[in-house]
Amino acid sequence: MPNGVKPKRKLSIRQRLNGDGNRAGLIPQKGWARRNYQYFSGSLLPALVRKRERSPFLDRDAEFHDLEPGEMEVIWIGHASFLVRTSEFNALIDPVWTKWMGPIKRSREPGVPLEQIPPIDLILITHAHFDHLCRWTLKRILQPDLEQTILVPHGVEGLVRKLQFGQCFELEDWDEFDYRGSKVTFTPAQHWGARMIADMNRGFGGYSVETGHHTLYHSGDSAYFDGFEEIGDRLDIDTAILPIGAYDCPSGREVHMNPEEAVQAFHDLKAEQMIPMHHSTFAISNEKLCEPVRRLKDAVKTHELEGRVIVPHEGEPIIV
Repeated sequence: MPNGVKPKRKLSIRQRLNGDGNRAGLIPQKGWARRNYQYFSGSLLPALVRKRERSPFLDRDAEFHDLEPGEMEVIWIGHASFLVRTSEFNALIDPVWTKWMGPIKRSREPGVPLEQIPPIDLILITHAHFDHLCRWTLKRILQPDLEQTILVPHGVEGLVRKLQFGQCFELEDWDEFDYRGSKVTFTPAQHWGARMIADMNRGFGGYSVETGHHTLYHSGDSAYFDGFEEIGDRLDIDTAILPIGAYDCPSGREVHMNPEEAVQAFHDLKAEQMIPMHHSTFAISNEKLCEPVRRLKDAVKTHELEGRVIVPHEGEPIIV
């Protein structure tokens, strides 16, 4: 178990601009002005006037039955947010229930109303971007009487300290955290963790949750990189939650996977099944909101992965 907060790393100006190791740099690629015009005119503005959609699972009250030992239930809330339930605890990964992320309108309602979620024991934050660390949501999840635990990457503890969760721990790559009989491991990613543009000293990554019966892996945000092979070698992953959207970034930087790369990452991880995320919720890239799922389904057919890739609706419970 990590021993509390670790000192922040400091990056040089060159490292901030050009990247460092698995950290993406800040410099946009050629053609960024044209891509930004396409984003504002073709993605952001149309999303502002489009009616927010609802999952069919929102037409019923959420029911959370007791789980048997060894069972794990996974519910996609939307974007990168997941409710993970076991017989020992309830966890949220990157919980974001806000209807607006600055000027960006949420395109689909969260899969479970915030007031209907069960008591939350554990919160996992993959990085500090506003679409993954939402302080508005965290304030509403907070229940001081539960002694809730929140795990964050290095350099992120300061963003949640004032919320007064029961315990907060900062993790580095491959740090392990024991929680109620399960092992949580913080895994590497190819991304960046800044809360603001030049704030490059915050960490980023993913998590695996190993209960002894099932290992669930949530990659966080990541471009495709050879680190997925190492993660697959180190961890015996049953279910991999992987991002498939926001790949046509207005800056042109390689910071997210497209659906075909996510399928390759799934192969590298040697996982049994895959659940896609990071699509259809926020218009933060140039591709159409419906495009990632369509391309994923085509890739599934090409690679004969039917039955191994599950594309749930928001709020749809999946027993893994």
